[in-house]
Amino acid sequence: MGTAQSTKPLSSRTVEVMKPGDKIKADTGENAGLRVKCGATGVKTFSYRYTSPITLKLIQVKIGSFPETSLAEARLKLQELKQLRRQGRCPATEAREQQRQEKEFVLAQECERAEAKKPFIVEDLVELYLAQYIEDRKSSNGRIIAGARKPKGQSETRRTLYGDVIPKLGDMPADAVTRKVVVDMVMSIVQRGANVQAGNVLREFSAAYEFAIGLGYFSDEFANPALLAKSSLRQAKVKLTHQRGKRVLSDTELATLLKWLPGADYTATQKNVLRFTLWTGCRTGEVCNAAWKDIDLEKQTFHIRESKTGTERYVQLPRQAVEFLTALRMTTGDYLFPSQKTKLPIQQKQLTEQAWRMRQADTMIKIPTWTPHDLRRSVRTGLSRLQCPNEVAEAALGHSRKGIEGTYDLHRYEPECRHWLQKWADHLDSIIGTG
Repeated sequence: MGTAQSTKPLSSRTVEVMKPGDKIKADTGENAGLRVKCGATGVKTFSYRYTSPITLKLIQVKIGSFPETSLAEARLKLQELKQLRRQGRCPATEAREQQRQEKEFVLAQECERAEAKKPFIVEDLVELYLAQYIEDRKSSNGRIIAGARKPKGQSETRRTLYGDVIPKLGDMPADAVTRKVVVDMVMSIVQRGANVQAGNVLREFSAAYEFAIGLGYFSDEFANPALLAKSSLRQAKVKLTHQRGKRVLSDTELATLLKWLPGADYTATQKNVLRFTLWTGCRTGEVCNAAWKDIDLEKQTFHIRESKTGTERYVQLPRQAVEFLTALRMTTGDYLFPSQKTKLPIQQKQLTEQAWRMRQADTMIKIPTWTPHDLRRSVRTGLSRLQCPNEVAEAALGHSRKGIEGTYDLHRYEPECRHWLQKWADHLDSIIGTG
């Protein structure tokens, strides 16, 4: 095979007659650095060999293959590469960077095509509503844009949609959801006894659709299926709001409940919530969210900072509740009644859902149907049975007073509340024979 090196400039004829395996031949003069090699397959390749101005190492960059790239074209390209080198740039490094960018561009196009083919599913709809409307988000310049809800409302909305909508409909194309699909989902929530939760789910799901429709995610002919379902449920007179309760447990029923509770299918934390509710008459939502920072065992108080009425108050704790909390303090973290999984407060709806599961399994206590909120009503009624003054009983439960009385009588009756809540706790002991 021919290997002779020459001081003469390369010619097209020289390149043309090269045979497979010929060693590299180099150009001369102003084209010094241009090299050509004939590989084993007969392909003749032009390259530029130079010292990198960045690494100071000998490096080589391909220019093209003969005859697709002529000798004249190779020399023109060589001069362009030399110009880059004179500017302190490395042609090989820049060539690799260009190849990388081209690959990324192709990959991005493929991703865009794949994304265009991907259906807009219900989980995408929910995330759009949460991330672009409900929750706080960052603008392009890094500023925080406040969401439509306060932090507590943001987490509650996410929990509501991910708790009931996503498990059932998350993978379904959003434009394929029908009125019946939504009705069936809502009724499954109603059937577990969570009518209010069902209403919350329907409201937020409908709002998520309205948000996406407004942004053009659906055709002009598309109708909000959650809104259609709401109309159907209204026509069927399905109640999705709080019904004014009248259930009060008698002393006999309370005694039966308290004796049954230790062996019930409620979790230990859920049982503790029910006990604490019976001792204090607090709302179960207030009890579920109780934090240790709000408990003063020395003063025997539970500080409720935000109540349903919008005012803070100090719940006076009876001796039984203090003894219970003293023991409980050794086994929990920041909250009195935390979830075993998240260590955050348990959700109020878990009480209702667990009761529904127990009724389905026929393991619920054999007394007329009751709800956790009925316990609060039973405390209020029980205080009246013990002849507690009305204004004290109302203060003990944190009810706001109306009219002139609520404007001018701002006494909180805290000593009186302590006295009567202790009498109530002692009464509970007496009806189960532990007093």
